Amino acid sequence: MDRAGEDGKQEPHLVLAHKLFLLSHPDVDDLAKVDLRADFLAAVKSDDMAALYESLAADGVLEMDAALLAEMRARIDEEIRKLDEKIADAEENLGESEVREAHLAKSLYFIRVGEKEKALEQLKVTEGKTVAVGQKMDLVFYTLQIGFFYMDFDLISKSIDKAKNLFEEGGDWERKNRLKVYEGLYCMATRNFKKAASLFLDSISTFTTYELFTYDTFIFYTVITSVISLDRVSLKQKVVDAPEILAVIGKVPHLSEFLNSLYNCQYKSFFIAFSGLTEQIKLDRYLQPHFRYYMREVRTVVYSQFLESYKSVTMEAMAAAFGVTVDFIDQELSRFIAAGKLHCKIDKVAGVLETNRPDARNAFYQATIKQGDFLLNRIQKLSRVIDL
Repeated sequence: MDRAGEDGKQEPHLVLAHKLFLLSHPDVDDLAKVDLRADFLAAVKSDDMAALYESLAADGVLEMDAALLAEMRARIDEEIRKLDEKIADAEENLGESEVREAHLAKSLYFIRVGEKEKALEQLKVTEGKTVAVGQKMDLVFYTLQIGFFYMDFDLISKSIDKAKNLFEEGGDWERKNRLKVYEGLYCMATRNFKKAASLFLDSISTFTTYELFTYDTFIFYTVITSVISLDRVSLKQKVVDAPEILAVIGKVPHLSEFLNSLYNCQYKSFFIAFSGLTEQIKLDRYLQPHFRYYMREVRTVVYSQFLESYKSVTMEAMAAAFGVTVDFIDQELSRFIAAGKLHCKIDKVAGVLETNRPDARNAFYQATIKQGDFLLNRIQKLSRVIDL
């Protein structure tokens, strides 16, 4: 995992992680998986990823070849011996900078061959030889890349906190901006779409984190997270009219129609574009675990936006606007109303939807009364215990 992002290329191990994700995905056809498996195995052989190969062979993803595994292990042992010799030579004959570089080379080799624990341990040793805050930050970025490869959210969270603490000691803006994208990806992968959207939007004009994903993919994530996180005015200012997004959005299939049809209230076009995007969301290793949740949230946003304009509207008119049947709208809205996602009621006899927007002040008053009652009950119980 070298700094692939510096020359605009995605980190090869993260590309490999995506291929592994697709290999286990039920929606990818068997013919495509044959090519994926061949590409994946070629990359594993090229980087001598013995530990990963052994693990996947045990899981039945790859076929076990004992001779190949032995060859990879032998090459790893030989390379580690050479790296240890360079470290020993640097410590005896060279300066602190050369010693650090020798330790860093060993760290990067462990990352390359997929030895997670050894890589993390060696990165700590390298950090002990590092003085500059910027170089320490680079080590944290290597750790974050390991975390995203293995989807180790605990490691990612701790590394982000560590990076923020380092920035209190100093650090340049380029690395700070890169960290925003890393944190945004972590937030998106852990279903904190609101914070992810905020961090992505802050990074649009300063994006340099090509080691994680391409700029097109970054814009895709930015739009996807913003649609369910921003209000209509903010969406217009920060996303719909953003020149950086306008320059790229047309390259991502269905994304422009998805965003603009939502903002322009063209609901039939929106549903068509949304259905086109679902495959891309489903085949994304960061978004796929939240696919059903995201589908619900998007529909909540679009149904709420439609109903905002009416005090009452016929089911037939709403179904026509969305290009679906009345029965579909009936079933959809029933679920969302029952879940408290939409503030309206269905008059089934008249075939009419009546909105009942919540009064914010009244809701706050009711919540205060409820909390007060709860507090009084707790005090009474406590007083009885004290009296005893």
